[in-house]
Amino acid sequence: MFDVNEYFEGKVKSIAYQNESGQYTVGVMAQGDYEFGTSSNEEMTVVEGKLTILFENETEWKIFDKGTSFNVSKGDKFKVKVEEPTSYLCRYY
Repeated sequence: MFDVNEYFEGKVKSIAYQNESGQYTVGVMAQGDYEFGTSSNEEMTVVEGKLTILFENETEWKIFDKGTSFNVSKGDKFKVKVEEPTSYLCRYY
């Protein structure tokens, strides 16, 4: 029913689920710097906190606060800076 995932020595945790609207994960990130790769197109929404993102092939970091979203294409990598515990919702499409 639910898949629990843990990354970066437990500093990033997520729970995956699927419903009639699609496939999702909801998770939390502890303070730190991370790099993620994508296996499908993703839309990430910051639920609480803030993520600072450096997208692949870009040079400027972008800030995403509570309630904002961003998209990452399948096969892309992106770097994340987290200054405070932050929660997110990720939709796969």
